[in-house]
Amino acid sequence: MPSLRFLLPLRAVAACAGLLLASGLHAQEIVVSAAASLTNAFQEMGQAFSRSRPQARVTFNFAASGALLAQIRQGAPVDVFASADQATMDRAAAENLLAPGSRADFAANDLVLVVPAAATAFPARIADLTQPAYRRIAVGTAASVPAGRYAADAVEAAGLAPALAPKWIYGESVRQVLNYVARGEVEAGFVYRTDALQDAGKVRVAATVPTRTPVRYPIAVLAASRQPAVAADFAAFVRSPAGQDILARHGFSRP
Repeated sequence: MPSLRFLLPLRAVAACAGLLLASGLHAQEIVVSAAASLTNAFQEMGQAFSRSRPQARVTFNFAASGALLAQIRQGAPVDVFASADQATMDRAAAENLLAPGSRADFAANDLVLVVPAAATAFPARIADLTQPAYRRIAVGTAASVPAGRYAADAVEAAGLAPALAPKWIYGESVRQVLNYVARGEVEAGFVYRTDALQDAGKVRVAATVPTRTPVRYPIAVLAASRQPAVAADFAAFVRSPAGQDILARHGFSRP
């Protein structure tokens, strides 16, 4: 039997090796701030990326794109930013928050009008929302929620803004708007098609809403990323065939 004086050093070596391994794993951890509408797709994306790169760990922060940009401005330790619109990413680029050359579109979506699954009124177009049956209409806050801006723009283009303004119930993210509709707290709401698919048993898509600006999602590595190589690999994985397959399963189309 080995003597204790040999066992102790071996245990010490094992402990040191464990610490080094843990340190190595932690060194490849990245934080991805992504639009709320990407929640389900990116959770699966993170698992698939980690399987392809076992030493990498992805932590997600999901919220409205504008709120995420505000956090990044304030110094939040973010490595990758995925927005639900171009305007928010344009502001990030204008403020030199993005790593040069890292921005790319990776998905497209549609804005839709949804109603609770048990609804008896079913608007065929957004003009129908002026009817008395629609007293409360959920929409994202335009200042921070891209889906809210798309909806506001579509309503304005249709000349319906004055008629619908008193009916708005604002949500702080597209998922909050979806929840309002799913719980029957409003008669209708504007969300992305992919969000409607997540609650298909609780909401129904009444109509696709035409938008003057296509709904396209950009992704970029942050200039302040602590792990730029891993962050770039994640962004590339999102755009890869494997990543695009995941997005397609969640209802997104190619940009």
